[in-house]
Amino acid sequence: MLKGISPVISPQLLAALASMGHGDEIVLADAHFPSGNINDNILRADGIKIADLLKGILPLFELDAYVPCPVFMMDAVKGDKIDPAVEAQYLKAIHETNPQLKSIERLERFAFYERAKKASYVLITGELSKYGNIILKKGVTPV
Repeated sequence: MLKGISPVISPQLLAALASMGHGDEIVLADAHFPSGNINDNILRADGIKIADLLKGILPLFELDAYVPCPVFMMDAVKGDKIDPAVEAQYLKAIHETNPQLKSIERLERFAFYERAKKASYVLITGELSKYGNIILKKGVTPV
């Protein structure tokens, strides 16, 4: 155990976050996400909710300040509804370290999958919320 690092951050996740560079992306995928068909760089955080992972990751991970929005979620398929409480939980966790982030950009389902294919890592979580997937784009650590 290391001081100052949340216990939800596994050694593998810590190494992955450290290996990522400016502009690289990580997907925090809900438990329903088709990870094996999307990306070969899979990490596991079984049983851990995404909001808790955001609280553990974001003190260590600078969001990209050079893009209009460095955070993305999957949009609902036509006919489905999004639970606004999920995004609200995520924003609450994000705002603990990134109060300047105004909103989360929504991507159409297949556009989200295409983006996930190019991500550095896909972290499979224990999140059960429908459309609970989120992508973080890494920025430059301030000096």
